[in-house]
Amino acid sequence: MLSKDRLERINILAKKAKNEGLTDEEKVEQKNLREQYLNNVRSSFKNQFKSMTVMDPEGNDVTPQKVRDLQERNKKH
Repeated sequence: MLSKDRLERINILAKKAKNEGLTDEEKVEQKNLREQYLNNVRSSFKNQFKSMTVMDPEGNDVTPQKVRDLQERNKKH
């Protein structure tokens, strides 16, 4: 999870970019912070899939194969 300070910094840079523009250094910082944020979101989303099971109305496991494959890879590591 991204720290509260980093999230606040992302928002500050976004507001500054919209209102007055960013320096080259701030643009690099903003890009790095956004990458960290997106990596965090992707990782969190992937972890949710690892524990997901899909059941149909009859109670049959209909979990997509891609999710099963991800779960199997996770068990091996």
